[in-house]
Amino acid sequence: MVLSANKLKKLSFLVYGLGLSGKSVIKFFKKNNIKNYSSWDDEKKLLSKKKSFNLANILKKVNYIVLSPGVSLNKSKNKNKLKKYKKKIITDIDLLYLFKKFKKSIVVTGTNGKSTTCKILDHVLKKNNFRTLLGGNIGTPALELNVKKDSIVIIEASSFQLAYSKFIRPDYALLLNISNDHLDWHGNMQNYKDAKFRIFKNQKQNQYAIINNELKSYYLKKNFLGKLLVPKLQNYQKIKSKIKNLYLKFSINDENMSSVYTLIKLLKIKQSLFLKSLNTFSGLPHRYEVFLRKKNCVFINDSKATTFQASKLALKNSKNIFWIVGGLPKKDDKFNLTNLKKNIVKSYIIGKNVSFFKNQIRNKLNYKIVKNLNNAVRQILKDIKISNLKDNKILLSPASASFDQFLNFEHRGDKFKKISRFYARRIT
Repeated sequence: MVLSANKLKKLSFLVYGLGLSGKSVIKFFKKNNIKNYSSWDDEKKLLSKKKSFNLANILKKVNYIVLSPGVSLNKSKNKNKLKKYKKKIITDIDLLYLFKKFKKSIVVTGTNGKSTTCKILDHVLKKNNFRTLLGGNIGTPALELNVKKDSIVIIEASSFQLAYSKFIRPDYALLLNISNDHLDWHGNMQNYKDAKFRIFKNQKQNQYAIINNELKSYYLKKNFLGKLLVPKLQNYQKIKSKIKNLYLKFSINDENMSSVYTLIKLLKIKQSLFLKSLNTFSGLPHRYEVFLRKKNCVFINDSKATTFQASKLALKNSKNIFWIVGGLPKKDDKFNLTNLKKNIVKSYIIGKNVSFFKNQIRNKLNYKIVKNLNNAVRQILKDIKISNLKDNKILLSPASASFDQFLNFEHRGDKFKKISRFYARRIT
């Protein structure tokens, strides 16, 4: 369903939450001369020109409440009022589907790897002369994309956005994986899982659902209409040897790349052209980023790994790992190190919540409490000198959020790279 400009102007909206996406919604309304809207933020309060503002009354009267993905119905100061009108809640991505015309859409979600997957898709399609636009939870807000009728829109969708979505209907929907994350926001694992599966809710029979085998049975129970495709990992691994890009040689990317390969075949891109495109792809920062090699040491920045499941992918990928872990743990996260211990020489705990990580790895790994990144890197280089091992991997993969010591995961990763480069100069 796409609404005309005249229909849009007859509707009323409340923009609730004024972060990046909320501001993009207001910008979209102004650009399209949509005047019948108000705005509200729990912290900033009223950001409307009206002198009097009764939130309960506005919620009752408006056609739609455009909720920022940062606002949780379980935590908002006005949660009871919002829950009363939950049927009216939509997101900025819903508005994209309601009011903009484009050729096709690809929506990607999952706990781990969705940003890299979106970037790879955008890169490969552009290299093969598709007109693509990339946005959503990555980079440009959905409503700020310069969409044309011949555009293929690639959207990274978070569970926060999907939880409230009502009109998202991708031509190609990719659900990469689901593991324990954001439970403080969703309340429990079931709510989180259901939010992710909303990516398929509105699909028609001529649209495609690409999902890994572990989630297939849950998809089938839902009786969705989209054509289900389950990528076969071995199909991608058969061609992987032909890829010259070092970043994609790591097995950490294989599962998600099998989904990419499945979609590429649907889009009828030749295998030879697909492989050629991949050779010019540059990996994203902070996602298993090999940024420095010095003598017998390889430094890897995996700061984006904010859960154990994300770190597990990195820990499976190498041996002789000196693992930096710690920060703010995610709710109900548990570390299963059974098949990983052999890859880890020693772990180094940073951050303020030392007891959680100590309890997770005690009696399983050799560890040291170092409190911060500076101490971690310095201690690791001392231990490597004593151990006399070759091909050592110095891995920051914290399995936790960063906010106890850093602004965000990017800040944490950049700090690690700076410290590593400083101490690496001393390696002889």
